[in-house]
Amino acid sequence: MTKIVILHSDISPDASADELDCLRQAEAISSALRLLNYEPVPLPFALDLNQTIKELKNLRPYIVFNIVETVAGRGCLIHLAPTLLDYLQIPYTGCPTEAMFITSNKPLSKKFLRHAGIVTPDWLEQDGSFFQTSRPGKYLIKSSWEHASIGLDETSLIAYTNTKDILQEMNRREKKLGGACFAEAYIEGREFNVAIISDKNGGRVLPIAEMLFRDYTSDKPKIVDYKAKWVADSFEYNNTIRKFDFAPEDAGLITALREIALRCWELFGLRGYARVDFRVDNNGKPWVLEINTNPCLSPEAGFAAALEEAGIKFHEAVNLIIQNALKL
Repeated sequence: MTKIVILHSDISPDASADELDCLRQAEAISSALRLLNYEPVPLPFALDLNQTIKELKNLRPYIVFNIVETVAGRGCLIHLAPTLLDYLQIPYTGCPTEAMFITSNKPLSKKFLRHAGIVTPDWLEQDGSFFQTSRPGKYLIKSSWEHASIGLDETSLIAYTNTKDILQEMNRREKKLGGACFAEAYIEGREFNVAIISDKNGGRVLPIAEMLFRDYTSDKPKIVDYKAKWVADSFEYNNTIRKFDFAPEDAGLITALREIALRCWELFGLRGYARVDFRVDNNGKPWVLEINTNPCLSPEAGFAAALEEAGIKFHEAVNLIIQNALKL
């Protein structure tokens, strides 16, 4: 059988729920690869690069399925995996090094978006740089590098008073957020996820999902925070609902989300699979929050749900991702 290495984050025994999810993804991909008559070989990506190089050279895989999300527990090192695979000249799935680096640094990707004329909320960086086009309101303090809503909760939403106070609040939250952070203008309204997968015609937009915040009180921020993603017995987890069906009056909005997501796909040179997250304000205007070049592939996650809605079996999607990488 042809050997495919599933390169995943090196998970410690005391890892948090979001990190452990990488192993669930590896299991799901392994099952899909067996259905496709490949031999899956899971391999943790160690920060000791010589060790990882030795393992990869010994295994001599046909291709690497890259799902590395963190290195040594840090999202800011996510680009090391594709960088090393580029160096070894081993083909790999998913987005290339440059796209992975730029989009994983959320403030940097927002600069690219704004330069390209794609609407993204105002933001303030820790060095005091303020990318502002409108009057300040409420801001979410978010990690610059970490995904999976690390450190994000309802206390992350604060009212803008002045730049000095916001900067002090960012510095105070830096450790909880896993390092560098930024403050992003909060868009009151609806939230959407747009998953994209490569097929023979390029990027294919899967059915668009809206996140519904059921029974949230008026004073509770409607955000997909850490609890909503990972704490199964929490109110947030059980009341953040995904839906794919829309009323006829949303047709224009859905078309706009699709077109903007594909513009992001082209702008950042994405490939394989990705997800673009949006907020839509109360006037129906879409705002790009971030681009996820390594979205979760767990069976219960949003990407798998979009595949099911599209009538694409999980192993078929894995095959599309592999075939896209082999064509490069």
